[in-house]
Amino acid sequence: MAVPNISAEDRAKALEKAQKVRKERAAMREEMKSGKMTLGDVLARRSEDVVGGMRVKYVLESMPGIGKVRAKEIMDQIGIDENRKVKGLGSRQEIALLERLK
Repeated sequence: MAVPNISAEDRAKALEKAQKVRKERAAMREEMKSGKMTLGDVLARRSEDVVGGMRVKYVLESMPGIGKVRAKEIMDQIGIDENRKVKGLGSRQEIALLERLK
């Protein structure tokens, strides 16, 4: 598949958009780490591009008291693939996550 030719202006817009999304995700992760935002808040915003595109693994790792190992254990127990994004979670997976992290 050939790489599409894009203008310098389109490339600049795409880079600007990507940078904005990264900043918003970083701010949201900081709010989660500080306890200002819960998993329920994140799941409620799953239809937004910024939230929906985040991997569940990174969301869990942003929660207080959950590191890489614990996040993997939780995901394995519930049956969530490590590459799953928030917008791709099924309703049963959401419920199981919320129950597990009460």
